[in-house]
Amino acid sequence: MPRPALYSSSRPARRPAQESAASGGAPQAPAGGHDAPAPVAPANPAVATTSLSKRHVRVLWTLIALLAALLVYSLWLHQRPGPRRITQDDIDAAVLRTLETTTPPSAAARAANAIAPSVVRVVGYGRSKNGKQEVERGVGTGVVIVDKGIILTNLHVVAGSDRITVTFHDGLETTASITGAQPENDLAVLQAHKVPDDLEAAPLRSTQDLRAGDHVVAVGFPFGIGPSASAGVVSGLKREFTSPEGQRQLSNLIQFDAAANPGNSGGPLITLDGEVVGIVTAILNPTPARTFIGIGFAVPIENAASAVGMPPF
Repeated sequence: MPRPALYSSSRPARRPAQESAASGGAPQAPAGGHDAPAPVAPANPAVATTSLSKRHVRVLWTLIALLAALLVYSLWLHQRPGPRRITQDDIDAAVLRTLETTTPPSAAARAANAIAPSVVRVVGYGRSKNGKQEVERGVGTGVVIVDKGIILTNLHVVAGSDRITVTFHDGLETTASITGAQPENDLAVLQAHKVPDDLEAAPLRSTQDLRAGDHVVAVGFPFGIGPSASAGVVSGLKREFTSPEGQRQLSNLIQFDAAANPGNSGGPLITLDGEVVGIVTAILNPTPARTFIGIGFAVPIENAASAVGMPPF
């Protein structure tokens, strides 16, 4: 027998919830035998809320741990011991240790070091007897008193020389000319033809307050060796000296006992402040040895300065 025709209902299908409520039971399958798509259950709100809370808790604990670490670091910085403040006692202790472990230079060494840049080696040259060879006629010392290269020395060092050379502290060697002389004080004034760029003039000091027993230093080139320094004291003032040959009569001299020998002639006699008070000119030795036995003489710097035309002190 023929099957009855099936017609789709023109009424909108009721929602499962409504059907369930109407029927009082579980929702029925739709007529016609076709399976309807299963309704998708909404996500469980409680589960979503729980998952979100766990993430928040982890972030919160991370922030707490970071803040705790920062707090510990800050406390550590504040509790670190800073550099100790240096006190006067610390300075005194350091100075004392330095004095105990370091030997300072002597006063004579400081004086010699101060005058050294102004001391020069002076050599006078002449011809040999046959006139064919240049030879040294005299070796002595000089001291720069004007930084343009004006030098004081002894006249007997350069007298009769055909050529004069001076060697400065930095090693520069140059020729020089005699520009003045004071025979009564055995003094000569030289002008160097070249000078170092940093040439220093020696400081001069009046002898008015010089007394016997004052410490002095003689600086020069004894026997051409130097510059050399020897220390002693002023032995007397206003002394007179006659050369062994009787050719020179000098007066108003400073007597001193700092070692001086041939070659020291023309060199400075200085105080412990490094100031020139005289120009070494002679030594007394009654024997032909011409070596130092304890008595030397220097021309006061007032006389020496007048040879250059410098005003008195």
